[in-house]
Amino acid sequence: MFRIYSMKRIAAAALSAVLTICCVALLQVERAKTVSGDYIKWVDFTPTTSVLRQALDIDIQSHDSDTPVSWIELLAYAACKNGGKFTSGKDKYITQLYERIQNAEDIQTITADMKYYNYYYEAYSAVLSGYVGYNDDGEYGVLVYSPFAAGYYYSHYDDFGASRSYGYKRKHLGHDMMGSVGTPIVAVEGGRIEALGWNQYGGWRVGIRSNDGRRYYYYAHLRKNKPFAEGLKEGDTVKAGQLIGYLGMTGYSSKENVNNINTPHLHFGIQLIFDESQKDGVNQIWIDCYQIICFLEKYRAKI
Repeated sequence: MFRIYSMKRIAAAALSAVLTICCVALLQVERAKTVSGDYIKWVDFTPTTSVLRQALDIDIQSHDSDTPVSWIELLAYAACKNGGKFTSGKDKYITQLYERIQNAEDIQTITADMKYYNYYYEAYSAVLSGYVGYNDDGEYGVLVYSPFAAGYYYSHYDDFGASRSYGYKRKHLGHDMMGSVGTPIVAVEGGRIEALGWNQYGGWRVGIRSNDGRRYYYYAHLRKNKPFAEGLKEGDTVKAGQLIGYLGMTGYSSKENVNNINTPHLHFGIQLIFDESQKDGVNQIWIDCYQIICFLEKYRAKI
């Protein structure tokens, strides 16, 4: 009995040691990834508005069926097939994948040999993962809003990457939406306010981190004198569609509360964060969000 009991204790101790070694090894791998920079450093988000809506419709339509497929899976598959080059109109590869899923094929098997599927899936998840789900009423659908409140006009074009020269020569890493001073600006997605106040380039601005930590929304050039929603402060949690400020023309000044922007507009930006070192480091990822803004036009919050 003593020998059997001893052998059990030895076996248990050995198993515990193996598990400990495995856990330590996994932690070391994760730490090594961060140290070595083994995370996504570039995302070129290219799905068009029509393709986003196509994928969304299939996601919602199939959600309660026996063959559900997410719009991120559809977009990642299509990007692998077309090299990330989407055009206006419907994408044939999205239709193709949906038909295969309906015919009882599974996404893991279909994408097993697609070299870049995991990259596109992770990249597109970082952009879109908080956009679709269940709302407070238990309904499945879109959870995000256009930054412009309902009933307010704006004009825009794809100006991502355009040249800017104030302070130093650089590329424009956001999207400008021209409108009237005082237009209510709302949070596109819920999250936590990480920045609120004056910035030499953006003037009065708000920075909101998504609840999953992967997106940082930047709203800049807000109104002089009264830029923010009443009582809003850094550290607050906001909901999608909540009023956060008012459109203006502040910025391009080291002095606070100065209108040095020629045309009233909202500078809207989306930064992706795969590793915390990217937030304020040299590997920042800002995406062209023109197509996203066009997609969000259908979803305007009433203020």
